[in-house]
Amino acid sequence: MADTRKASRFIVPVAVAGVAAATIGLVPALAAAGDPDLPEITAQQLIEKIAASDTQTLSGTFRISTDLGLPLGGLAGLGGLAGGGDGGSSTADPTEKLTELVSGTHTLRVAADGPDRQKLTLLDGSDEYSLVHNGDDVWAYDSKSKEVFHEKGASGAPEGADKQIPATPKELADEILKAAGDTTSITVDGTAKVAGRDAYQLLIKPKQSGSTVESVKIAVDAANGTPLKFTLASVEGGKPVVDAGFTKVDFGKPAASDFDFKVPEGAKVTEGAAEKGAKEEKFPEGFEKGFGDLEKGFGDFGKDGGLNVIGEGWTTIAKLDTGAPAPKTDEAPKEIQGLLDSFGDKVTGKFGSGTLFKTKLVNALLTDDGKVYVGAVTQDALVNAANAGK
Repeated sequence: MADTRKASRFIVPVAVAGVAAATIGLVPALAAAGDPDLPEITAQQLIEKIAASDTQTLSGTFRISTDLGLPLGGLAGLGGLAGGGDGGSSTADPTEKLTELVSGTHTLRVAADGPDRQKLTLLDGSDEYSLVHNGDDVWAYDSKSKEVFHEKGASGAPEGADKQIPATPKELADEILKAAGDTTSITVDGTAKVAGRDAYQLLIKPKQSGSTVESVKIAVDAANGTPLKFTLASVEGGKPVVDAGFTKVDFGKPAASDFDFKVPEGAKVTEGAAEKGAKEEKFPEGFEKGFGDLEKGFGDFGKDGGLNVIGEGWTTIAKLDTGAPAPKTDEAPKEIQGLLDSFGDKVTGKFGSGTLFKTKLVNALLTDDGKVYVGAVTQDALVNAANAGK
């Protein structure tokens, strides 16, 4: 059987559900009156409904808009660096192509038939990028460059996977509750129509001040528990950081021919890493021992890698001491200089001085003495952490 890990690379709704499960806590709440008129449900019941969802087949159109607040000029310069590699990679390689989804608005056609067959087509004007997972094969085609990327899938799940996944939706909801503690509020915020489907809206908000996250809203199919839309809003306001959801969806079984792939005539084919040469993936120690020991896993990593974790919940900050003074901006390549100048601000405090790199979601402070503070937190939270660590 093909590696089910590869499936997550192709179907956006699965990733949406994963983001929700990784970040939310639980505070019981009843659904507010709304249109459509659906039976009342508690937040815990809705989480259990998501966890119990067994959607194996679907097809439809998906729209994703992302706005991280990054300067376009700086990103263009960085893109120039990315294109200056050794020439051995393919423009159809999904690990590079799908990074386009982190900015702008994109429309995708998606289809899935169980864990062994998925297809995603990224539409960009008259050009298309298709990614097909069919059995042991992964194919990707970039119509603009007429390049094809092919990779054979590894079989089997990572070692220890069978020991981590809670056996029932109730167990999963309980694990989320224990992991979140008192840092998060979750309520059912009315109902909505998404892609013609009745849906409940799960609203997730940090209780802590200092986070850049204002809220996360997930529209959940009332009939089958499948996440239909995901919206992440920043405390800065304006457009959501991420607004992704179906505009059309059908949960019927797609035709088998939808997952067939034939190399277009004249296309250049690049083969991925051979299966036998691929390194076996394993869960980190924290995962192998269950959600409860995840913090210990990160703690062990911090001892070896020089990484310290400050705070908890939504205001967690990662601190890394490089042990060397920060490089001077004027010594960097001109493309990097442009990027740093576009969204890097000089800041000072008890810690000394440094440069703050900002987006609408994740901020980073690089001090002149070589310490790095990173988190989905505000500028003040990073400066306070640096001052406290002095």
